[in-house]
Amino acid sequence: MSRGYENFNNSETSFRKSSLIQERIGLVSSHMYKQFLDYQHATINTAEIFVEMINNLKEISDSLKQSFSARGITTENIYIEHDKDKSVAIINILWHTISFTTRCNYEPQALFRESQTPMFSGRIMAVNGNYNEITDGLSLRNDIMAKLLDKEVASLYVPADKSQNSIFKIKHLANREFFLNSADASREFVLKVIETICGGGLYHEEGSRKSFNI
Repeated sequence: MSRGYENFNNSETSFRKSSLIQERIGLVSSHMYKQFLDYQHATINTAEIFVEMINNLKEISDSLKQSFSARGITTENIYIEHDKDKSVAIINILWHTISFTTRCNYEPQALFRESQTPMFSGRIMAVNGNYNEITDGLSLRNDIMAKLLDKEVASLYVPADKSQNSIFKIKHLANREFFLNSADASREFVLKVIETICGGGLYHEEGSRKSFNI
């Protein structure tokens, strides 16, 4: 009789443990599923904006060629190229090379925001230089991201919800957020990055002096 009671008691304890595990794992899986859905939607929205960016870069390249040609400057060093997957786009403007890429969205990630809820989003990075040269010889994600972050000019964070504004952040203004609606995001991001890079200049190298803005 005593052994039967012990078996019942053990079965009840085991049932409670199993229920507790299911409840807590259920909460974890629900949380991760929400993140996964946000990641999917943000990835789709980011890809759409990037295709629009490529179209804007083509228009900008043509406009630059017309402008410099009218001033008697050769335009052979003004061009745009992109990969087949449309995840990297590179624009060359005379002595400047600027790259845009979505190859930084490996997993669901959120933008940290001071005193606000983090925003799960896709990311488009703008880097100073040629993406292919910057990442040449690198295969590990961490190594690639370290190089891209070192050359980063700005990033556009694209939310899962199209009705939300994208957030534009410039590297040297790390704590400032600029908001762009989905209709304007691709054009304004590209223009601002080009203005930031090409609106400055380069010093002759002397120690830490490298560039300036005018």
